[in-house]
Amino acid sequence: MELTLQQLKNYDGTDSSKPIYVAIRGRIYDVTTGKSFYGPGGSYCVFAGKDASRALAKMSKDESDVVSNLDGLTEKEIGVLDDWEKKFQAKYPIVGTVTSN
Repeated sequence: MELTLQQLKNYDGTDSSKPIYVAIRGRIYDVTTGKSFYGPGGSYCVFAGKDASRALAKMSKDESDVVSNLDGLTEKEIGVLDDWEKKFQAKYPIVGTVTSN
């Protein structure tokens, strides 16, 4: 499955009939099993329906960091993102990719 960032927003947990997706480096993960974290009101709900790559790298929940752009990140931040990506791969299924179309 391929989704644009605009389409990905439809999977932010606000519609209980749809799964909750979070993208990292363009890969979309189904995080529905972590609904208590990623669903509305959850501690990581800011990531739901978005590409959270930059925010995870910076360990930030600031809305302005919840983007896919990795420009200017330090080597340490890229390492943190790598760790997050491994955690997601181990815990959640990859269901698609983010496309620019």
